[in-house]
Amino acid sequence: MTALKLLLIALACLTWLGFARAADKDEVGFLDRSHQDPDGKAAKYVLFVPHDYKGDKPVPLILFLHGAGESGNDGHKQAQVGLGSAIKKQEQTFPCITIFPQSQKRTWQAGKPDAQRALDILAEVRKKYKIDPKRSYLTGLSMGGYGTWSLAVEHPEMWAAIVPICGGGDPKQAAKIKDIPCWCFHGDKDTAVKVERSREMIKALEAAGGHPKYTEYPGVGHNSWDKAYGTPELYKWLLKQHKE
Repeated sequence: MTALKLLLIALACLTWLGFARAADKDEVGFLDRSHQDPDGKAAKYVLFVPHDYKGDKPVPLILFLHGAGESGNDGHKQAQVGLGSAIKKQEQTFPCITIFPQSQKRTWQAGKPDAQRALDILAEVRKKYKIDPKRSYLTGLSMGGYGTWSLAVEHPEMWAAIVPICGGGDPKQAAKIKDIPCWCFHGDKDTAVKVERSREMIKALEAAGGHPKYTEYPGVGHNSWDKAYGTPELYKWLLKQHKE
């Protein structure tokens, strides 16, 4: 092969790489993604990438765990309720890469397949995108609220802050997460998940020496997530939290 042909091939490769990088930068907003489980099965999920993402500076990350009603394998429902809806209202300026995995077994309990898949997807995203290592946040509603407490206890070193909404955890484990900044939400008329479940966790955190924030909505039933994720101060608070 002549030197000229080698040069042309090299230039073509560089041009292709340039186009690929440009395409990556253009992939912002809500994106359909697929994760391959260890058994080879594909699991669809949604990834939100901030519209100003350029890959030149680290950005914070949120892992969102949906409720039981969004379980399945369609890959979309989980991004249409809760945090996904809130992001759509401020999509052009929302600053966090956000992962929306989907539960297939209707549980986010730590150690179960759905929870492990969510963590595996998080690891994949961290490899592909420039993520701030000090600002990874965990939040979820209802079943995902339970999952938030569970994954926080199982992996306390991972999270700069947690936002459990209308869920519940194990008060006996509160000491393990007392130092993680926490803002918990619940409606006092919730009949699906009793408000006492959040009250118990907040009380246990405080007894262990923690300083959690707690917002309880008077007269609100199970859907406390629309109010919670619609709170502008939540995101201001969240972005201030970082691991030492």
